[in-house]
Amino acid sequence: MSSNNTKENLEKAFYHYQEVAESDNEKVSLGTCHYIEEGMEKNLEKVFYWYQKAAENGNKKAMNNLTICYENGEGTEKNLEKAFYWYQRAVENGDEKAINNLAICYENGEGIEKNLEKSFYWYQKSAENGYKNAMKHLSNCYYHGKGKEKNLQKAYYWFQKGAEKNHVIAMNNLAICYEKGEGTEKSLEKAYYWYQKSAENGCEKAMNNLAVCYYRGEGTEKNFEKAFYWFQKAAENGSEKAMYNLGNCYFKGKGTEKNLKKAFYWYQKAAENGDKNGMLNLAFCYKNGEGTEKSLEKAFYWWQQKIVENDGEDVMNNLAICYENGEGIEKNLEKAFYWYHKAAENGDKLAMNNLALCYEKGVGTERNLEKALYWYQKAAENGNEDAMHALAVLYIKGIDKNFEKAFYWYQKAAEKSHIEAMNNLANFYENGEGTEKNLEKAFYWYQKAAENGNNVAMNNLGRWYYKGKGTERNLEKVFYWYQKSAEDGNEDAMCALVVCYKYGIGTEKGLEKAFYWCQKAAEKDHILAMHNLAICYENGEGTERI
Repeated sequence: MSSNNTKENLEKAFYHYQEVAESDNEKVSLGTCHYIEEGMEKNLEKVFYWYQKAAENGNKKAMNNLTICYENGEGTEKNLEKAFYWYQRAVENGDEKAINNLAICYENGEGIEKNLEKSFYWYQKSAENGYKNAMKHLSNCYYHGKGKEKNLQKAYYWFQKGAEKNHVIAMNNLAICYEKGEGTEKSLEKAYYWYQKSAENGCEKAMNNLAVCYYRGEGTEKNFEKAFYWFQKAAENGSEKAMYNLGNCYFKGKGTEKNLKKAFYWYQKAAENGDKNGMLNLAFCYKNGEGTEKSLEKAFYWWQQKIVENDGEDVMNNLAICYENGEGIEKNLEKAFYWYHKAAENGDKLAMNNLALCYEKGVGTERNLEKALYWYQKAAENGNEDAMHALAVLYIKGIDKNFEKAFYWYQKAAEKSHIEAMNNLANFYENGEGTEKNLEKAFYWYQKAAENGNNVAMNNLGRWYYKGKGTERNLEKVFYWYQKSAEDGNEDAMCALVVCYKYGIGTEKGLEKAFYWCQKAAEKDHILAMHNLAICYENGEGTERI
């Protein structure tokens, strides 16, 4: 049939409806014609007029359609009270869809006072009559305990009923029940099955959840390519969680080639759609210049946005660092202290350590060693190795001196690979401070610290090989560790290296090299090196005599 003939036929149908509109069904059809532009121009006022006429004459379909006009302000002023009234009338006349919509009114307080018990009642009525949308709503009532006591078994039952009637959201929620073992036995295979069913029927949340199954290998074999495919499908269909996950795929090169620009793009999309993790990763992209130009101002903005969204415990510390260092915002030590405090009170162990440092140094607040000790302790007890080390130092130098506690926290920090703590722990074993003297353990921790790049420990290790403390004497290793330490900038090791070259300890004698290292140490204001450098010049050792 040609488009012209179709238009002519629609116009004839419209004319017919108008002629016979004294019948209620024809009034509904005429209203529908006006609404969907069949046979004439769309006219919402006439839509409303004819639905109202039919509804007032008892047509339940028109009653339900009339409520939509009142709800959306189509053809009349928006009026939720009248919408509720007509839903109620439609229900009294046996309209199944209206029963579910009436429940929604009670749930959201639209046109009537909010009443979750009545909402539950009407969802139950509608669900028992076989309406699948109501089954999904009723499940949620049982799942969250809305209008009825929480009952995961009944939630599962109604999710299953809805899923069997091909309600895509019910399918997704049923999968969640199987995934978490809520209301039924846990079954990752069944979770995968229902996520797949829901995803294939267009549910973007299920698409994301199906992708997670493939990503983690839950209920199916791990498959990053399929995970990427479904994350992409879900993201393109508007799932902000999937946008974030797709960003992660591009960032890590999982299921696709690594692409920081695309990772940034999807983190940005996720963030702009309200995903908190997207905001966090977007901020880090701006901070580090990954996939975009570095911008501390934009990093600060997105960290701040995450806090505005009432989900910023993990970024408060970053925000404080911005204020402390003037990164992306004007430097403000008081605000830095404020956000460290907020983050610390919310359990952020990094912030606890930083807050303690503020109290110890008087940054953004008055100096207070008692509070510094308190927050270092809190951070240390939560596993922060920097706080463990700082706590040990405070027990040595602070108001509550206690070498046993200092030793305890140096040991805890050293065991968590805090390099400076390793060297300090070795000192405690060497001198028997806070513990029994133990040269073997002292040597062990000096060696650990030295191998991890601590130049003080390297110097100490050179000294120990020279004296044969805690190990056999070894002059080659004496020279090796003094040289390593000196090259890393340790002026004591530079002076020791002078002696090695002057007397040929662990290496060939070399007065020029001895002079070189003496000069390097003197330039770092080492007093003994300054004196020895003067002697070198006086006697012409390794250089011309002056």
